[in-house]
Amino acid sequence: MTLLERARAFAAAAPTDFAFAHATAARLLALPLPYALEEDPCIHIVTRTEANRIRRGEVIGHRGLESRDVVEIHGLPVVAPADTWADLGEYVGLGQPVGLDDLIAAGDATANILGGVEPLRRAVERRVRPRGKVTLTFAIPRIRLGAWSAMETRSRLMITRAGLPEPRHNLDVVSRSGEWLGCGDLVWKEQRVVGEYLGVEFHSRLRDRVHDGVRRERVERGDWTVVEIVAADIFERECRAAKLRELAEYLGVNAHLLDVMAAEPQFLAPPQFARPRRRRA
Repeated sequence: MTLLERARAFAAAAPTDFAFAHATAARLLALPLPYALEEDPCIHIVTRTEANRIRRGEVIGHRGLESRDVVEIHGLPVVAPADTWADLGEYVGLGQPVGLDDLIAAGDATANILGGVEPLRRAVERRVRPRGKVTLTFAIPRIRLGAWSAMETRSRLMITRAGLPEPRHNLDVVSRSGEWLGCGDLVWKEQRVVGEYLGVEFHSRLRDRVHDGVRRERVERGDWTVVEIVAADIFERECRAAKLRELAEYLGVNAHLLDVMAAEPQFLAPPQFARPRRRRA
């Protein structure tokens, strides 16, 4: 039974005012999530604070519906994208399934839906002591429009943390004569460099590789440099260092100035970012 089928079955018999929330809302909104939440067997809902909790083995109830916006997805009430993103803060922390980079990737997708980052900021600011607030707040200025996948986001984070110029997501790539050559995952327009993330899902079949080769050749004929990025370049230290040095060469950056250690995936906001708690008198 799919999540949508389970959600519809629950909604058909729901006894009270509610909306699907948290991981369930994120999945219905097609936000990228870590594996543990993508495979969450429970249905998450939110009801009004004064309402009785719905108690079922497969349902996890939350309160605070009155403080969240709700949209309709597939005919179902779902907590709106910005509030759903803020709710992901409840999954953040040591031993929890969501980390900083997961929040930024989900934030990129949410910003694409809403057309900007400001709604996410407002959603967090409306909350009173929300869980994960430090990590949510740290994530917001690192969210960008335009990323089409979580791995594109992770590629950008790796690149900028190392000290390389920040690329733009999914810009048109044009030859010097004005011919459209394609759309690049990560684009440095001034340096005429394109970073292409090659995921297993869309780039592993023979016909995919042939298409990628033809596309790369067309872009390079237009006087652009194409740098391919794979998952190992992000998650494995030696591959990451080599890929960053390759990018530095094409971007005109001294590779000795790269901060390769800082380019590692990050799970928590830096400790120094949290405001110090006031000591009790």
